[in-house]
Amino acid sequence: MLHLDMDAFFASVEQLTRPTLRGRPVLVGGLGGRGVVAGASYEARVFGAHSAMPMHQARRLVGVSAVVLPPRGVVYGVASRRVFETVRHLVPVLEQLSFDEAFGEPAQLAGASATDAEEFCAELRRRVREETGLIASVGAGSGKQIAKIASGLAKPDGIRVVDRAEERTLLAGLPVRRLWGIGPVAEDKLHRLGIETIGQLAALSDAEVANILGATVGPALHRLARGIDDRPVAERAEAKQISAESTFAADLTTLDQLRDAIEPIAEHAHRRLLKDGRGARTVTVKLKKSDMSTLTRSATLPYATVEAGALVALARRLLLDPVQIGPIRLLGVGFSGLTDVRQESLFPDLELAQESALQTGLETAPESHQDFEAMRAALLTGQDGASWRVGDDVVHPEFGHGWVQGAGHGVVTVRFETRSSGPGQARTFPVVTPDLAAANPVDSLDWADYVGELRERDASAPAIEDVGDG
Repeated sequence: MLHLDMDAFFASVEQLTRPTLRGRPVLVGGLGGRGVVAGASYEARVFGAHSAMPMHQARRLVGVSAVVLPPRGVVYGVASRRVFETVRHLVPVLEQLSFDEAFGEPAQLAGASATDAEEFCAELRRRVREETGLIASVGAGSGKQIAKIASGLAKPDGIRVVDRAEERTLLAGLPVRRLWGIGPVAEDKLHRLGIETIGQLAALSDAEVANILGATVGPALHRLARGIDDRPVAERAEAKQISAESTFAADLTTLDQLRDAIEPIAEHAHRRLLKDGRGARTVTVKLKKSDMSTLTRSATLPYATVEAGALVALARRLLLDPVQIGPIRLLGVGFSGLTDVRQESLFPDLELAQESALQTGLETAPESHQDFEAMRAALLTGQDGASWRVGDDVVHPEFGHGWVQGAGHGVVTVRFETRSSGPGQARTFPVVTPDLAAANPVDSLDWADYVGELRERDASAPAIEDVGDG
């Protein structure tokens, strides 16, 4: 069994398509005050930043060198598609879990030695890197659990093959939270009983585990803890809805409390949406009252989107006042109407425009420390109401494809570069420049031949025609 996991996928795609950012600490996620990190480069992880962390906390950890960009789901979708089409040449049947990871069980590795498996993994990684420019880590073991743990141990940029003879030893020393299916609640329950490692869980009897974790889940987790994992690889059916919800320790009794509570829940659902790779048209808010009755409200956009600002704002507008309907004990947000066809707004959420004051870049190649510091300063700024925001893809008839690294006070600074260009120059223009236009974000990949093939294979080309992904 193999588990392939792309290294820091969102941030790596940004560094691939925007060469100036290579080697820099990149944070991908919401830019507003309540934004959450969707992806962090390894340069950012050195400082302790990681996905699902509040953006303000990640920026504080990384410091002034942080480069913060909004997600470009359409670009990640095309990059992911090419990655896994490449993988399927060697591993035809894949269980793809998200944009950036999948299980495979290649027939040619049945009964293979650890050396043969390592050589196969090396060839798989080589092909992915050669075809896409992106880096994958690969783990191999007798089942899904071991393979996934192995790929985690292989990161970044590595291979880890776990032989059957060492599986029990490897599992025994790992924290119990590394076991597939152990969440924070189960982990806390086990810790209170003094069970800290997978080995300690494996040493319990079936009856003891069932008593602690439940008669259904307990035995399955106990088998995994003992290295027994016979789950097959199966192509996954696409989810019809992506959601997140939270139950509160104390009922929420005001609309302001609900508004504060819904944003992290919606952000959690949005991170799942980004991992899924599709856009959503319909937003549903679920309100469970203290009397256990449930109310749901939905609204549908005219287009599918992955733009966090639009989805979260719509969820907020669907809230009902607890003063009128009664105290709320559970709040959920769901995204449905999922489709590859996405249309993104060219205009930033108002929260983005308020985040900070102007700084602009310099018209110079990014070869000096001073130049990068100017670029970094521009990245940390907001706008003064213009239609450009940091991270937008643009095109100019003379300078080609670029991305906005700063805007405000009547000017916009653009770094002109793509995957194949190498680090590009930053140029500053009046914010109203007729020659500066919104660009297809996918063009930053500079995969004209591949994109052309996609158009031929898929007449609608859903992820290729988008402009201005958020």
